[in-house]
Amino acid sequence: VQLQASGGGLVQPGGSLRLSCAASGSILSINTMRWYRLTPGKQRELVASITSGGFTDLADSVKGRFTISRDNAKNTVYLQMSSLKPEDTAVYYCNFLTTSRSYWGQGTQVTVSS
Repeated sequence: VQLQASGGGLVQPGGSLRLSCAASGSILSINTMRWYRLTPGKQRELVASITSGGFTDLADSVKGRFTISRDNAKNTVYLQMSSLKPEDTAVYYCNFLTTSRSYWGQGTQVTVSS
């Protein structure tokens, strides 16, 4: 099973991006899907999570600006990012949790700069 993240790029402050992360291969019963981000010199930050039942949780730093959603039929999670700020610049990683394993994507770079 591999997770493929996409959608990162360079965007101006105030802009928007949509990240996607899809699982390939056979993966059963994904419970929680998460997005983390990592900035050099900082700790990894849990940005957003969504359970199999659709319950979502967002970091305080992104509330009101980011939205997480999932398509269970496609084993895909999305992160809609709006009103982006320079401090959102990071490598974003997706993470899928099943009852027995944790899967990670390869990361996608998001750069917010004018």
